[in-house]
Amino acid sequence: MARKAIADGTSGIHRPGARCSRIPRAIVGFALLPVLLASCRIEVEPEEDTSLEPTVLAILDRSAEAWNRGDLDAFLLDYQDAPATTLVISGEVLSGMDEIRAHYEPSFGPGADRSSLRFEAVHVRSLSPLIGIVTARRVLDEGGVTADSGPFTLVMRRTGTGWKITHHHSSSDPLPAAD
Repeated sequence: MARKAIADGTSGIHRPGARCSRIPRAIVGFALLPVLLASCRIEVEPEEDTSLEPTVLAILDRSAEAWNRGDLDAFLLDYQDAPATTLVISGEVLSGMDEIRAHYEPSFGPGADRSSLRFEAVHVRSLSPLIGIVTARRVLDEGGVTADSGPFTLVMRRTGTGWKITHHHSSSDPLPAAD
């Protein structure tokens, strides 16, 4: 029997409690599981974290100034230059800077009639240290009369070059009924 035990790698010694010793270890492991899970906390930033707000307000001011002076390159500077960057507007989903630029180019062409842009009711939330969401209203004025307005949402992403717009969804308010 000893030769057989040596040949098959067993000691040949019978331990009556060996099999049962695994059960208490499993019980101890399950008992420690809640302790281990409790030590793995996920820290969540407060809902009203305002650290991103000054940056977003500066971006929106810069964007409105670029729009109002007719500078398309400066207007697009705050969008992330990536194929996954999207603009949802007028029933279309545009992806990448080439499509987004093509959408805005007619408003910036020579002699284009472009209303004055401003933003209102800006609300900024940090979703994580790298992602923020902005909701606001855009207002386009022509001589003190609102030509177009509507709510929009931006998803902002912190990149190596600062905070950038990675997703922009804009809607227009309904047009007033014709008399």
